[in-house]
Amino acid sequence: MSKSDRKNGNQRADGVPSTLTTIPLTDPHALSAEPSIGELVKDATAQVSTLVRAEVELAKAEITRDVKKGLTGSVYFILALVVLFYSTFFFFFFAAELLDTWLWRWVAFLIVFGVMVLTAAAFAVLGYLKVRRIRGPQQTIESVRETRAALTPGGDKPGKAITSFDGARPASTADPSGW
Repeated sequence: MSKSDRKNGNQRADGVPSTLTTIPLTDPHALSAEPSIGELVKDATAQVSTLVRAEVELAKAEITRDVKKGLTGSVYFILALVVLFYSTFFFFFFAAELLDTWLWRWVAFLIVFGVMVLTAAAFAVLGYLKVRRIRGPQQTIESVRETRAALTPGGDKPGKAITSFDGARPASTADPSGW
């Protein structure tokens, strides 16, 4: 019973006040049947945030994969340099001296040098073929394009031209950012 009920005498004969102002008639924490605009904006913001985080994770995964491919290709380049500069000097010297028994000395050393250069070139080609396979984050780019199309008003309806308020078609419908 409130103090004002006691003063005004707003009480029944059994001592219960005639009005109860402290008990709510509805549950204030119950979800409404129709969500409010604020709730919808909150949900949309959370979903967009989750989508952006997922896109960033996808980009990280794709870039990590491509960096690993690049490192694998660079190993072949390193092997090519090792063979070119630190090849088994004594073996090639031996081969040149062996050829010297049948050919002129300078021709024997030139043949051995040519074999070393061809070996280095073979490793360089293997490295190039590995590095050439790097494509970039293709799935992320496609996913961002799909998201952009889904969030663009009227983007889900193909064949509709973008028109201005006066009904005329604008000069350029391309996005200047290049997306």
